[in-house]
Amino acid sequence: MSVRLMVVDDHRLLAEALASALKLRGHRVLAAAAPSAGAAELVISRAPEVCLLGTATPAEPGAFDPVVRVKREKPQIAVVVLGPVPSPRGIAAAFAAGASGYVRHDERIEGVERAMVKARAGEAAVAPQLLAQSFAELLNPAAEPDDEGARLLQMLTPREVEVLVRVAEGEDTRLIAAGMGIAPSTARTHVQRVLMKLGVGSRLEAAALAARTGLLERAGGSAGA
Repeated sequence: MSVRLMVVDDHRLLAEALASALKLRGHRVLAAAAPSAGAAELVISRAPEVCLLGTATPAEPGAFDPVVRVKREKPQIAVVVLGPVPSPRGIAAAFAAGASGYVRHDERIEGVERAMVKARAGEAAVAPQLLAQSFAELLNPAAEPDDEGARLLQMLTPREVEVLVRVAEGEDTRLIAAGMGIAPSTARTHVQRVLMKLGVGSRLEAAALAARTGLLERAGGSAGA
């Protein structure tokens, strides 16, 4: 069944290749254009049944603004987004903007055609495997990296931070005491408290932990503040 459609993408060659392939399959392609800024105006002026709208950055703010405008001014136009493998938020943002479907840029022409037909019929057009990937990511989100350096640094007082920096620079108790203007016994106590808080047994281990976690750089900045 022939569909009257437009292909709009930032990559002109991609848009033209897709338009040509769809023409060969009997569809009426009104235009294959590239302007991202003027995409909405172009689609609204031509009023196709379906618009295939390309985006390279579905996660960026404003990526689906053209969809919002098209659906506001011509709600009868079904918009199918063409994009990279999105995050669940990318798919959600596309549909929240009013899109009828989301198809990967590397989808086979048969898949694109099925999405167009479903969108024109008022159905949601998303490949099952794409939905499965999105649900898997939502159900099993990647753990946020543990910023161990920041966490460890929060355990230390400003004086202990300075001691850590000096330990990492190889200063012994006498030099730490002289540099900080404190008694050697007080410097020794500070060093022991730093080792205890970091959970290490020696100055060498403390310096290695600080370097490995990035704590040393942060501690140096804090000590110099």
